[in-house]
Amino acid sequence: MKKAILFLLFFGLLSCQKKGDAPKEEKCAPVKEKKLEMYQMSEMAALMEQMYVDNLRLKKRILKGEPVGEFPDYFLKIHTAKFTDESDNDAFFKENAALYIMAQKLIYSDLTNAKKHFDEGVDACLNCHLKKCGGPIPRIKKLYIE
Repeated sequence: MKKAILFLLFFGLLSCQKKGDAPKEEKCAPVKEKKLEMYQMSEMAALMEQMYVDNLRLKKRILKGEPVGEFPDYFLKIHTAKFTDESDNDAFFKENAALYIMAQKLIYSDLTNAKKHFDEGVDACLNCHLKKCGGPIPRIKKLYIE
């Protein structure tokens, strides 16, 4: 008997629904399309990325006792490359850039102290980034040999 009542109730509910009572779709507000813009690195940012990669390779060669090759002249672009914010190219940056280049050149000319000079170059990077742009500090610290 209970089954029959449940069946009748279910059937009755189905028969009461009108065919035109389909659920309405909600309309969303139109979405404004955003133009995608590619991030364009400044000359200085691109230079620093390349110097980082080269220093990783240099670190491996120093640790293995392999020949280090010659000082990469493109490192000197650190004095002329364009910044994202030109106000960052101040006396503090120029001083640290000079220290970095000096340490880098010493790696190639004083092989017996290459590790020391390499870490001095990393120090120059780190000191500058501690004041200017802190983002790459964890990566820079990984460059240290000792």
